[in-house]
Amino acid sequence: MGEKVYGYHAIEEALKKASHGSTLYLVRGERERSEELDRKARLTGKVAVKKISKQEMDRMVPGIDHRGALLDLGGPRKGASRLTEISVSDFCAKLKEDEGALVLILDGLTDPHNLGAILRSADQFGVDLVIIPERRSVQANETVLKVSSGAAQYVNLSVVTNLNREIDTLKANGFWIYGADMSGTSSYEEKFSPRTVIVMGSEGDGISQLVRKNCDHITSIPMQGHIDSLNVSVATGILLYEYRRSNPPCSR
Repeated sequence: MGEKVYGYHAIEEALKKASHGSTLYLVRGERERSEELDRKARLTGKVAVKKISKQEMDRMVPGIDHRGALLDLGGPRKGASRLTEISVSDFCAKLKEDEGALVLILDGLTDPHNLGAILRSADQFGVDLVIIPERRSVQANETVLKVSSGAAQYVNLSVVTNLNREIDTLKANGFWIYGADMSGTSSYEEKFSPRTVIVMGSEGDGISQLVRKNCDHITSIPMQGHIDSLNVSVATGILLYEYRRSNPPCSR
């Protein structure tokens, strides 16, 4: 099998970009929602539909809560069916002069549920590019696609070998780098540049030391609760909103 997508919302979005050779597997006798997926798959003219028993699907994806539906995209890392990948340099080259842009760097995120939730926020707040390191970081897998509820299909992604090198590229193209840390300036007081990079650290250790040194600003989210930190996906959503308050998205 190729890349697998499960979860109704994620499958619905993936079907819009699925290529020839993809197959939608449905458990026989499932409820009305499966029939809707069947209809949408056949309308693509590219996706085969196969009805199988629940036991067969359980064997195909052991330990996965598939809910009776599974989309096999027919091959590893097919560009039309995964997140849209682009290099940082190519992304910068496509920007028009004086055009604002929002970039999100995830430095060492390890939980696929957090990545999925962040990609959902990235889609909602119009993030132009999400950058993740190739090593010591969660990648876009089936869990990520499901948690994002299909939003991951619309997010530009760059998987890089060296975050600091890419930060230097972004700086050379007019971006200012804002690292998220509890010791930073309040995000309420931050004046985000039209070309902004927001850097979020890992769930346990935060931003790595070298990446932190390469940030132009360190910003924090003011809190009044008894716990001293937010979940990284929640914190990301708040900072993306803070940027968008003063830099509303424009049509591209």
